[in-house]
Amino acid sequence: MKDNLLPSTHEDKIRIKEPMGWFVAGEGFRRTLNMLSDGAFKLYVHLSLQANRRTGQVTATHKELAAALGKSKRVVGTYVAELETKKVCAVLPGKNQFMATVYEISDGYWPYQRSQSSPESSEIHEYLESICECYEKLGCTSGKLNAAGIEITKRFYRSSIPIDVVTGAMLLGACRKYESWLNGGTCEPIRSMAYFEPLVEEIQANPLPDGYSGYLRG
Repeated sequence: MKDNLLPSTHEDKIRIKEPMGWFVAGEGFRRTLNMLSDGAFKLYVHLSLQANRRTGQVTATHKELAAALGKSKRVVGTYVAELETKKVCAVLPGKNQFMATVYEISDGYWPYQRSQSSPESSEIHEYLESICECYEKLGCTSGKLNAAGIEITKRFYRSSIPIDVVTGAMLLGACRKYESWLNGGTCEPIRSMAYFEPLVEEIQANPLPDGYSGYLRG
């Protein structure tokens, strides 16, 4: 009994096995246990684990969330609607279910001190949406922009690279890919946003002439 009253030593301190990838479960987390359906709660937990600790935001497509939860995109849509209706999460949707959506955990359910970044959230959403739309319409990519591509795009945004520079690089890369195909090159599509990173650097060093992006698009 007396031993239990002794001050804790350094060795007695609780240590976290995995210092990365965990989430502080505060009172807001406890409230969601009885407030949300099982599926919506599971989605809330997934978003909380993935969200940026400074902003409480995470960017994902319905397809990515469906894969993470092992559910259909339609079912995930009902979970998203529940989180939004019960004000657990704010949702800035893409133009369609295939495009990236920004999810922001509401203050009452987010245990970390949030950075003042709300004006940026709308800007980065528009930036991501424009890049996703351009990537999809190029015609020489493997499909939708994936999570890795979204992260690269967010890095462009944080580096203050104008969207015209990024889309110009994408158009230039697409034209070069088509030219390669016409000249007998391998018919592999562009599978990653990383393909365009050197072209972004190229255009930053040597900007495209006025109107040249329109020419490339044509």
